[in-house]
Amino acid sequence: MAEREIRTRVASKAFKITSIATVVVVVGFVIVAKLVSGSDSAQKVGFAPSAAALAPAFEAVAVAVDAEVTTSEVDEATGETRVREGDLDAYVTGTPADLQVVVKEDLPEDLRNAFTVLVRQITLNEEIARAGGDPAAVGTAVEAASFDLRTLEPPRDHQGPRILLGMIVGVLVYISILMYGSTVTQGVVEEKANRIVELLLTSIKPWQLLLGKVLGIGAVALAQMVLTFGAGIAAGFLTDAYTFPSSIASGVAVWAVVWFLIGYLMYAFVFAALGALVSRQEDVGGATAPAVMLIILPYLAGVSILPSEPDNGLMALLSMFPLFAPMLMPMRIALDVAAGWEIAVSLGVSVLTIAALAWFSARIYRNAVLRTGAKVKLFSALKG
Repeated sequence: MAEREIRTRVASKAFKITSIATVVVVVGFVIVAKLVSGSDSAQKVGFAPSAAALAPAFEAVAVAVDAEVTTSEVDEATGETRVREGDLDAYVTGTPADLQVVVKEDLPEDLRNAFTVLVRQITLNEEIARAGGDPAAVGTAVEAASFDLRTLEPPRDHQGPRILLGMIVGVLVYISILMYGSTVTQGVVEEKANRIVELLLTSIKPWQLLLGKVLGIGAVALAQMVLTFGAGIAAGFLTDAYTFPSSIASGVAVWAVVWFLIGYLMYAFVFAALGALVSRQEDVGGATAPAVMLIILPYLAGVSILPSEPDNGLMALLSMFPLFAPMLMPMRIALDVAAGWEIAVSLGVSVLTIAALAWFSARIYRNAVLRTGAKVKLFSALKG
């Protein structure tokens, strides 16, 4: 049965068209994201009243080092809060002789260069102002000048590109599970409507037919996922959209495939059972609506919240809930915010859920797949 499904799906025009279209969409998404990221807006730097006099000099230095910035005076009571909330990229406190720059996670390279030049200029001016200053001593003092950087949260490497990668992973896993889960339902209903299932069940058991269909369609889906991820990763590195090591991209891709397989198996059994309850393609949408909502809700929550709040507690909790994990956990892994124990718990619970859903779906399929006409009620199918 699995071999039959593979040969049928791969030879179909729909598979070829969707494979090409998915690759084109992913590559196009990477290119557009690269173009958009190339036009960064000005970075916002706040100055405490004690350091506000340095704002004009900092703006001049920023222009010299090709950093686009806007400055403003911010009182010390709200400075750090605005940095934590993302309203400011950096907050400058202290005095000209002892500057401190506060950032949320890490200081962008262009701002780091601007602050370094600024404090060296300040030191140079102070040394020159002193009568009889030794040029060698001035040069030494300038080179040794620095500012104190204090981070409010641990920095994450390559966060910008990781957000892009997490979005791509979330979209691909979501679309693939939804598309191939629906394919399982349509296959079940089609065989039930044209009575082919009655012939097949004279030779094999219902659970064998169900398992063969799920595994066969899953193999085709896996091949398409590997092709799509390969194209996306290649496009990212060829266009320099990814600035992180290839090991990060390949690791995220592997985890995405793993979670796609888990999500597909989890929902494919559900879609197959729901498909066995109806006899017409027109009734498929109503029968599968609850399962579709369970896929859409975590996806929408993930793409809406995780890019701006990677450490969101609710998303962390939901990513360990088995029916939500396939959509949320790969995004959290891509953003490098999923702890090892969270991944392990989510994997373990998901595998147990797949086993339970396989038994549950096989029972419904066995009791409902030969019943035609009106929609079979779920409790009726469970009773047999």
